[in-house]
Amino acid sequence: MVGVNLPSRQLTEDTTPRPTAGLVAPAGRDGHLIALDVDGTLLDGEHLAPDVRAAVSKLAARMHVVLATGRCVVSTKLVADRLGLFDGYAVCSNGAAVVHLGTGEPVLMTTFEPGPAVRTLLQYMPAALVAVEEFGVGYRVSAPFPPGELTGIQRVQPLDELLDGPAPRVVVCRPGWSAASLHEVLARVGLHGVTYAVGTTAWLDLTPDGVTKAAGLEHVRSWLDVPPHRTTAIGDGHNDIDMLRWAHQGLAMAEAAPEVQAAADAVIGSVRDAAVARELTHRFG
Repeated sequence: MVGVNLPSRQLTEDTTPRPTAGLVAPAGRDGHLIALDVDGTLLDGEHLAPDVRAAVSKLAARMHVVLATGRCVVSTKLVADRLGLFDGYAVCSNGAAVVHLGTGEPVLMTTFEPGPAVRTLLQYMPAALVAVEEFGVGYRVSAPFPPGELTGIQRVQPLDELLDGPAPRVVVCRPGWSAASLHEVLARVGLHGVTYAVGTTAWLDLTPDGVTKAAGLEHVRSWLDVPPHRTTAIGDGHNDIDMLRWAHQGLAMAEAAPEVQAAADAVIGSVRDAAVARELTHRFG
C-alpha cells in the first residue's frame, strides 16, 4: 500500500461539526484561503505541469492552500506530496473528510448508511460496480475496478457485507455506460437522503446528505478564522459548483461544462496550458 498511516476508526459528524483533532493554522499564512480542485484543474490526467507545482508550492508558503477533491484521502495525499504540500488541510471525498496533510489525521469525517441508495440504483443497473471507501486504506468493492480507477487497497466483499455499516463515500460505476445513461437512471430513481455527483463517465459519487466540497471548506475557513471575502476556489466539475458559489472568487476552468462556468465569477484557461499557474501568479504574485 502507498500513502500515509491513518486511524481506522470512523467518526460521525454531529449537528455542529468541530475538529476531532487539534486544528492549527500553519505559521506564516496571511489569512487568504485558496481552494483547488485536483482532476481537470491541477492535473491533466495524471500529468502535473512543473509551472503548476511551482505556483502552488510558492503560494502555500504564504496562504492557506486547501485541496478540495472527490479523491479519497490516500489518493489526495499522493497528489499533495507531488505538489509539495506537507502541512495544512485537504477536503477529500467531496467533503466527507477533512484531513491534516502533515499527520494524516482526520479533523472531520461525516458518514452515512449507503445501503438503501445503492440497492435502489442496482435495481436499474445490476451490472454496476460498487466501492465503499475505507478511510486511509482504500476501498471495499463488489468486484475489482479497472486498473487506475481507484487508489489504495481493494478488498472484494459480498454486497450485503459491503453495505453493512457507515461510510464517508461510495462509488457506483457502470462500465460501458455514458454519463448521459447514468443521468437517465437518476431521473427515474430520484435518490433521497444523499448528495451525489456524476463524473464525465457513468461514475457516481455518493456522500452524506448535505455534504459537499463547499461544506467541508466552510468548516476549514471557520476553524482557521479566514474572512469570507478572502476565499478563492478553482474547479472544473459538477462537484465544484457549490464550491465556486461558496468562494468570494470562484474560477472555472475552460473545459468546465456551461453550468459549472455559470456558477463561477470568471472562466480561466485550460488545464492543458497550466492555466492555474498563471492565474495564481497573476492574482497573488
